[in-house]
Amino acid sequence: MPDARVQRDQMGCLNMENDIRMMKEELIRLLCEKSFQYSRDPKFKLVSGRMSRFYVNCKPVSLSPRGMFLIGHLIFDVIKHLPAVAIGGMTFGADPMAIATAFVSELKKNPIKAFSVRKNQKDHGIVRWIEGDINSGDRVVIIDDVATTGGSTIQAIERSRSEGLQVVKAVVLVDRQEGGMENIRRHVPDASAIILRDDLMTCWSSLR
Repeated sequence: MPDARVQRDQMGCLNMENDIRMMKEELIRLLCEKSFQYSRDPKFKLVSGRMSRFYVNCKPVSLSPRGMFLIGHLIFDVIKHLPAVAIGGMTFGADPMAIATAFVSELKKNPIKAFSVRKNQKDHGIVRWIEGDINSGDRVVIIDDVATTGGSTIQAIERSRSEGLQVVKAVVLVDRQEGGMENIRRHVPDASAIILRDDLMTCWSSLR
């Protein structure tokens, strides 16, 4: 018979996997209710100027208490095994997610610091792209809220590397499934998304 401690460990892993699955389902519902819109005709203008049938603005969720709780736990679960000391991305979309993940990491006794990549370089004090308690040579994870073309994520990767940081992974909260993740993987092979546009569409359809 299996050792009692092994059985307890196995049960703990199963419970953890179930918790993560339930958190993801809840986050999809939250995003579907507060952050996602769909139109049969392209009416949403993207940063690129292109019109799209899909609109995703994660901030109403990523800045809410429950959203931070869910996002922090889900991202931490993805990166907890990595040799990374910090997580961050382009301000402002990445900031609440990085902070939520750092908070959860401390609760889990596996601390990972948060940092922010500036959109505009400081012109006073110490001139740098990065804000946070990190140093050249540190291994980091780049986070972003939405990937369409992946442009903002790639820019955060490039600016982090220009400061001497080693980017070991990229994580995107919502992949719009329009080629962004493939572009990101050309810069960081280990890149993944927490939620897909298809997940949001399935949820959206179920509410109609």
